[in-house]
Amino acid sequence: MFHLDPSDPTPIEAQLVRTVRSALGAGLLVPGERLPTVRQLAVDLRVGANAVARAYQELERQGVLETKQGVGTIVRLSPSAIKHDELLAELSALEDTFLREASELGFSLDEVIIHLDSRRPR
Repeated sequence: MFHLDPSDPTPIEAQLVRTVRSALGAGLLVPGERLPTVRQLAVDLRVGANAVARAYQELERQGVLETKQGVGTIVRLSPSAIKHDELLAELSALEDTFLREASELGFSLDEVIIHLDSRRPR
């Protein structure tokens, strides 16, 4: 469910925060859903456990996650609780990564826009 881009200069923990918040905004995570342990997610993503722990701590500070004794880390917020401005900032970060990778593949911005527009439901 979570995807990190090793070529992205954004720190791993910031990418993970963005990814969790995006998954919540997209409805892929729901309030009360349990997340993997720090160690398990670190293994799954092939990153250091400290980076995952820092991301979880930041998400707890933001009120997105909550750690419950004996239960683990769970989603606390509903998607509607995330401010629209914050979601737009996360979308911009995702766009930056996408456009950088498209550029590395040789696609111009206009080509990307045309391709995305062709995928629009009619």
